[in-house]
Amino acid sequence: MAELVLSAVDQGVLTLTFNRPDTLNAWTDAMGRRYFDLLAEAEQDPAVRAVVVTGAGKGFCSGADFKTLNAIQTGSYDETPDPRPNTFPTTIGKPIIAAVNGACAGLGMVHALVCDLVFTAESAKWTTAFPRRGLIAEYGLSWVLPRIMGQQRAMDVLLSGRVFTGREAYELGLVNRVVPGDGVVEEARAYARELAVHSSPASMAVIKRQVWRDWDVTLEESAKVAVQEMVASFGRPDFAEGVASFLERRPPNFPPL
Repeated sequence: MAELVLSAVDQGVLTLTFNRPDTLNAWTDAMGRRYFDLLAEAEQDPAVRAVVVTGAGKGFCSGADFKTLNAIQTGSYDETPDPRPNTFPTTIGKPIIAAVNGACAGLGMVHALVCDLVFTAESAKWTTAFPRRGLIAEYGLSWVLPRIMGQQRAMDVLLSGRVFTGREAYELGLVNRVVPGDGVVEEARAYARELAVHSSPASMAVIKRQVWRDWDVTLEESAKVAVQEMVASFGRPDFAEGVASFLERRPPNFPPL
C-alpha cells in the first residue's frame, strides 16, 4: 500500500492523505519523499488550484517514526535523506491547507505549520513533544511558532512539550479554524474550493511567495517588491478577467497557473 494516497482532484482541490494509520501516520523518509513528490506534481498540474493535507484514521502525523529515532540513536540509520527540506511546502506556488484530524506531534506539527493555513478538529491532540524526548525545536519551528502565536506562547508549548487540544490551539492563535466533530477535512476542502473558484492562481502564487519571504525583510523592502509585483500583475490575463467578472457580476474564469 502506498504510504501517501493521492485522491482524485475535485473542483480544483487535491487532497493528500498520510496513510500509515496504524502508527498515527508517523513520519518516515519514504512517506516524506512521496508527499513532496506529489506536491511537486501538483505544482505542475493545471487542474490543481489548492491542496488539502490530512491523515488517515485517528492521526494527522504523530511525529517521526520511533523505528527511525531508534536507528538514529543506535547509529544504524543508513537511509539517504531527501534533499528537499521540511519547509518544501512553502515553496509550492499553490495554497496548501492542513486539515489536522487527530494526533499532531513533533515533526507532524512542523508539517502542519509549514502549510499556508491550518484547520484543526476540536478534539485533535497537539504537542511539540521535543523536550520530552530529549530533542530540540526541530526544522525551523523555533522561527515559525513565535511569529504565529507570539514568543511567550511559543515558549510554553516548546519548553513544556505538553499536550493541548485543537480548541486550545485555536485560542492560542496557532490555527485558522477549529471544527467540532469529524468535519475538519470537509471544511478545509470547502474553503479550498472557494479559493479554486474565486481566487486567481497567479495572484495566490505571488501572495504566498510574498508572505513567506516578507518575514525576513523590512517594511520598506516589502513595499518596494510589492510595487514591482503589482505592475507585473497588471499585464496578466488574471487582472483583466478579475475586473471583467466583477463588472459582469459572474464568477471569474481565471487561467491555470
